[in-house]
Amino acid sequence: MTQMLNGEIARRPREVALLLHEQGANPFRVHAYRHAAETLDRLDRPVTEILEAEGMGGLRELPGIGESLARSIRDLVKTGRLPMLDRLRGEADPAALLMSVPGIGDALAKHLHDELGIETLEELETAAHDGRMAQIAGIGEKKLAGIIDSLASRLGRLRERGRLSATDRSSPEPPVEELLDVDHEYREKAASGQLRMIAPRRFNPTHEAWLPILHTQRGERHYTALFSNTPRAHQMGKTRDWVILYYENGSGERQCTVITAQREPLKGHRIVRGREGECLAHYQARQAGHTLGIVGR
Repeated sequence: MTQMLNGEIARRPREVALLLHEQGANPFRVHAYRHAAETLDRLDRPVTEILEAEGMGGLRELPGIGESLARSIRDLVKTGRLPMLDRLRGEADPAALLMSVPGIGDALAKHLHDELGIETLEELETAAHDGRMAQIAGIGEKKLAGIIDSLASRLGRLRERGRLSATDRSSPEPPVEELLDVDHEYREKAASGQLRMIAPRRFNPTHEAWLPILHTQRGERHYTALFSNTPRAHQMGKTRDWVILYYENGSGERQCTVITAQREPLKGHRIVRGREGECLAHYQARQAGHTLGIVGR
């Protein structure tokens, strides 16, 4: 029974390793997931028992299991799903991601996505704090507080007096310069046909392999980039414009969306949604550099 249970869990990181290899990811990252699967296969007791008795610390003590893989195993044990695997398979579903937050059901997830344009947990967190969620019928103070608590824990942040402070991030976010550089690499390689194509299962009745996927790295940060394959992206005709970036950021996996701005003063520029002010400062600094003749591209 132990081997059967652990073997079923190990099957997911093993498939992640296979897909990462096929999609041209860093070999060390491929090896990490393959080694994690082998570790799970060799355990002499159920990994569920380790997690229940020893928590994340117990998982991190397993051979070759670091913080990131420990979180993946924990999420797999608790939810039966591995979001990274869904993404690599082309099965990522923003509504399903929102529904993974306690208190958010199918109808609310669709409303949040279709009406408010929320696709990530970070965007959901912002909506929970800026008053947009409080205006939705059926979300009372108690329910909203529960969603905020769950997101704070899920995103690895601390809360202070019921609200997030600017210093609550356990790890700094990547600078917008880095995010825009990854976005540029993805779109450039996608346009020149250098990337592996995957066949998303959503909005793809002919099962065409049309969605390019990029695995790249900046320092110790691993990135996966994909064009948005969501109902809103299709409705707006933005499936070749909106780019979703997934990355590890110390306290867990994060994601952001890079789009082409439609309004001044950033109209026509690539921006990180939710970080418009930083993007404006970035482009202003670049423009100043060009004026002084000290910036290349």
